[in-house]
Amino acid sequence: MADTTTTSVKHLKPGQFVLIDGEVCKVGSIDISKSGKHGSSKARMEANGIFDGRRRSVVKPADSEIEVPIILKKMAQVLAISGNTAQLMDMVDYSQFEAEIPDEIKSELKEGGEVMYWEVMGKKILREAKG
Repeated sequence: MADTTTTSVKHLKPGQFVLIDGEVCKVGSIDISKSGKHGSSKARMEANGIFDGRRRSVVKPADSEIEVPIILKKMAQVLAISGNTAQLMDMVDYSQFEAEIPDEIKSELKEGGEVMYWEVMGKKILREAKG
């Protein structure tokens, strides 16, 4: 199964995810200029990396294609919490793995509880605690 697909830059909206410099980024803003006498319209996009938090900006022709990551949303049970990492078990295939706990959900996460995680480009990121 492929990790990415492509879409036209002009069809992107804030909140969607794209691949910039090989990193998965969430689009913060996108401005598309009008086409002029000497060329096609350009799109200026501001995005933040979901794994490294770095801000990135890119300027491309609005008609060009850009890679969009395929995000698999899954559920897992929290087996153990040790510092900033959690040991988790997938609720479908029962595979076990460890993931770093983001600061936003650290207070809500507890052993025995469930958490939604995203699997993107072979990496896993915890998104939302479910009690």
